[in-house]
Amino acid sequence: MKKYQVLKGPIITEKSSGVQANANQYFFKVDPRATKYDIRDAVEEIFKVKVVGVRTMSVMGKRKRVGKSIGVTSSWKKAMVSLKEGDRIEFLEGK
Repeated sequence: MKKYQVLKGPIITEKSSGVQANANQYFFKVDPRATKYDIRDAVEEIFKVKVVGVRTMSVMGKRKRVGKSIGVTSSWKKAMVSLKEGDRIEFLEGK
C-alpha cells in the first residue's frame, strides 16, 4: 500500500486537540485495510517524525433517517499515533 493512500486525513476535534497538546498524540482517518505498521511507516515518512506507538479503532456506520428514508453512514477506521518526546507535526498544530 502506498504511503499517501494509508492516511486519509487528520481528525481535528476538541478532544483530539486536547490530547495532542498534553500527550503528543495525533488522530488520523486511515484506510480500513491499513495495518499499524503501514500507518507508522506512512506518518514517519510523510511528516519526518519518530512514531512510538499506534492504536487503531474501527468506527461502525450509524443509521440515519431523513423523512421516511433510512440510510447508513459509512464505516471507517481511525488511528491514534503517539510521537517521540520533542517531535511535533507543525501542519496539524496550525503554526
